[in-house]
Amino acid sequence: MPKTLDSLRTSSRAAEADTIVDTRTLVDRLRVDPWHSAITVAVDVLAAVVAVVAALLWYSGSLTETGWLPWLFLPLLVGILAAKSMYRRGLRRNFLDEIGPAETAVAFASLALMVSMFVADTDYRPSAVVLRIWVASAATIAVARLIRVVVQRLIRTRYGSAAPTIVLGNDPIAHQLVSRTRQFPEYGLLPVGYVGEAPVADLSSAGDPADLPHLGVPSNFETIARRTAAEELIVAFAPTEDRELLGAIRTAHRLGMRVWVVPRLYDAVGVNARVEHIGGLPLMVLPHVNPKGWQFALKGVLDRVLTAFGLLLLSPVFLTLMLLVRLSSPGPIFFKQERIGRDGLPFDCLKFRSMRPPRASDAEFERKAGDAPGGVEGVDRRTRVGKIMRQTSMDELPQLLNVLRGDMSLVGPRPERPEYVDLFEMQIRRYGERHRVKAGVTGWAQVHGLRGQTSIADRAEWDNYYIENWSVWLDVKILFLTVLAVLKRAED
Repeated sequence: MPKTLDSLRTSSRAAEADTIVDTRTLVDRLRVDPWHSAITVAVDVLAAVVAVVAALLWYSGSLTETGWLPWLFLPLLVGILAAKSMYRRGLRRNFLDEIGPAETAVAFASLALMVSMFVADTDYRPSAVVLRIWVASAATIAVARLIRVVVQRLIRTRYGSAAPTIVLGNDPIAHQLVSRTRQFPEYGLLPVGYVGEAPVADLSSAGDPADLPHLGVPSNFETIARRTAAEELIVAFAPTEDRELLGAIRTAHRLGMRVWVVPRLYDAVGVNARVEHIGGLPLMVLPHVNPKGWQFALKGVLDRVLTAFGLLLLSPVFLTLMLLVRLSSPGPIFFKQERIGRDGLPFDCLKFRSMRPPRASDAEFERKAGDAPGGVEGVDRRTRVGKIMRQTSMDELPQLLNVLRGDMSLVGPRPERPEYVDLFEMQIRRYGERHRVKAGVTGWAQVHGLRGQTSIADRAEWDNYYIENWSVWLDVKILFLTVLAVLKRAED
């Protein structure tokens, strides 16, 4: 009997490797090209139609007075969006990543429409019409892209629409990829098994125990791909001859699968990496981010300016919390704790005190191996106001003073206590590289849910990604995501 994609989730973990999957639901079919691109184009066209209609009614109250020329905006916009690869299917579309290129396309399409109208020598003022089309489409395209991103994430996370994926390789990196696809279902990938020279090795050091079947060897890739109805192939680090790897990749392309390859120097490959060619030989150019360069010096200036402005706006809240903490229980208003910042230098990290003083009867706390310290450790000593502050992250507002003093940045890796830093540097790969930049009030790891007693190895991975791919826009994006995260309960 054919199985649906939902049954594949169970069979991929326990059943035989020869399970055949050839039936998909309507939701599953909507995920695959060309449907994915066609739906996105249709949504953009609908948004553009609404914008042109609104603009024409705004201009003259009529849809016919200006003739057909304003409707040229539709093919111009779709063509520019396509040229900017906005219809290319990606792993994870983010509204903040899409809005910039989309609005740029709207601006260029409006400019092209203006030129066309001037060349056509219209009887009305082209600038008045185009300006209205630009304003209206800037709003409708943004709304359309937001709806598309939200619906896509909803389909993937709630309805389980994911592409069956083969992982070529059986090393810790392959297992880490599997772990990430399960942790973030919005990527839309469902690993169905490993392909390699031998059954999956002991990968317990990379995370959860591997529970995917070993499907076979690369030389039998076509049979495996047809048997599993896989749509995606991820090539990790496989101890296989290049000839066989290339054969598997070409077979995957022939079968209509998308292929993703983990580069050998993946730690150094950022979002701005590009490929050049010498003859037929590809060369990957790896841009360098210098934490001691002028960009981070400018970042420090912007941090202090924005922080001073923010403290001025938040001063009523700041003063109110100071009073409530003072009245909540005996003790100081601020809680100081030594943390490690840039270049391994210690500093006093400030928070609003959220706990009562300890008692002799309070139990000792033991941290689970692999988890970061933080959160409620041991007996819950939080005061009433302390619980509210920690649930809303308002207890961390005094760290803005750390930013003004130059100890911290608004965005960066979260600082850790000295005793744990020494331990984690011995245990966690690339942990010490987090200290290339100033510690942050918020960070890339935190906005992805890695707060409190979560995996320190995962934090180091996200933090180093942030450093290698830093930009002003990335900081703006993290600050925006932080606002959304603060609206959620940080602790129970």
